[in-house]
Amino acid sequence: METPSSQPKRRGRPKGSAAKSKDEREKEPHSSGKMRGSASKKAAAVDEEYVQWKSLVAVLYDWFANHNLIWPSLSCRWGAVVEEGKYKNRQRLYLSEQTDKSVPNTLIIANCDVVKPRVAAENHIANFNEEARSPFVKKYKTIIHPGEVNRIRELPQNKNIVATHTDGPEVLIWDIEAQPNKHAVYGAAASRPDLVLSGHQDNAEFALALSPMEPFVLSGGKDKTVVLWSIQDHISTLAADATKSAGSGGSIIKSADNPSIGPRGIFHGHADTVEDVQFCPSSSQEFCSVGDDSCLILWDARVGNNPAVKVEKAHDADLHCVDWNPHNDNLIITGSADNSVRLFDRRNLTSDGVGSPVHMFEHHTAAVLCVQWCPNRSSVFGSCAEDGLLNIWDYEKVGAAKDSDIESDEDEEESPPGLFFQHAGHRDKIVDFHWNACDPWTIVSVSDDAETSGGGGTLQIWRMIDMLYRPKAEVLAEMQHFKDHVGKCTPKCKG
Repeated sequence: METPSSQPKRRGRPKGSAAKSKDEREKEPHSSGKMRGSASKKAAAVDEEYVQWKSLVAVLYDWFANHNLIWPSLSCRWGAVVEEGKYKNRQRLYLSEQTDKSVPNTLIIANCDVVKPRVAAENHIANFNEEARSPFVKKYKTIIHPGEVNRIRELPQNKNIVATHTDGPEVLIWDIEAQPNKHAVYGAAASRPDLVLSGHQDNAEFALALSPMEPFVLSGGKDKTVVLWSIQDHISTLAADATKSAGSGGSIIKSADNPSIGPRGIFHGHADTVEDVQFCPSSSQEFCSVGDDSCLILWDARVGNNPAVKVEKAHDADLHCVDWNPHNDNLIITGSADNSVRLFDRRNLTSDGVGSPVHMFEHHTAAVLCVQWCPNRSSVFGSCAEDGLLNIWDYEKVGAAKDSDIESDEDEEESPPGLFFQHAGHRDKIVDFHWNACDPWTIVSVSDDAETSGGGGTLQIWRMIDMLYRPKAEVLAEMQHFKDHVGKCTPKCKG
């Protein structure tokens, strides 16, 4: 039996360890002794890697923006595009502020100016101030959230409506445009959600998903259950009321109490906390879940509340995250405290009673916290972890024939199969990231900087250079064209 010290660390900020702002941390006296020396060595190593990464930003990225956060945010999500321009689009961005209760916890709606591909100048990409707030990100509205904001998910049918998970059993639904703007000061009253989803018997903090097919909500929690709701009727009411109150800036809630609905189904099958859930892209009745029992479970609400398929020991430790391929219903990826990402095919999930992944992607050195498929390339996905890295993988590159004339054995050892880009701009654990479906290959990522700077967080918006993911023949043709152009423009030397 494992001792507590040898068991994988559970995800999230430990209870009782209050969040700190960067301003508060700077005022604290430095610790001394062995702990200080160890922390200093770790910080020095992180800084060295960061400096090396920063020197390559202009080469690796088509666009990059760094936004310093006073308070940590545990989630980041893209919302709707609100304005289109020639060189950039303005788009909603959803964040949170996890505070120490000296000021309220908040749900932040920001406007982000997303620079279009091949527009940003090289010097603008490289010369950013990591201690400053980005001019590309502006706060638009603040909602005072009742409790911490652990997860934010937008409704695919209407991205102005979002769901949040807090440090309680309920799921909260918010109509972003109709909610009034609040000032986050000590003692301020919490905003009222437009809908409360009840059904969990214990806290549900991380596992949250919304169906791309219908306005269905899925959640998992410490009560070891997966809970399903339909908010179809209430979404229709929200939309009608929002139209009536357009321009008023007031809440669409008309009653004294928040409306609440119960679940369509409660699903039992996990033996420990459910950490993440995801809908099948083509069905609001099929979904999957992962948890601290190391299980991946597939469900079908049409046939009952018991697991359709249960994969025991899908990983060697707690499972933190799962995503279902939007282009191929058979493919599911999972991330775990065992530092790995695994690809499963639901047509062949198990072997001898345990999980049988198609492939294991192993390059992280700490627990994987989030995985997500690329919305516009069926074989590509990303993973982020407590090691501060966000890896971009392409499973089609796994097992592909390598050109022995170009790649050495040493290169093969350093770069695991399938890994083709690594974002190393964060200096602490990356807790969430989100591909931008409205702007292909643009990603927002956020880190909780408690370990390296003692508080706050870092939000980064970035797009890798397109020569890394475009077809090889297309890239080579462009490079040859550029070479020919330079040759014509260069004066020839006379003999």
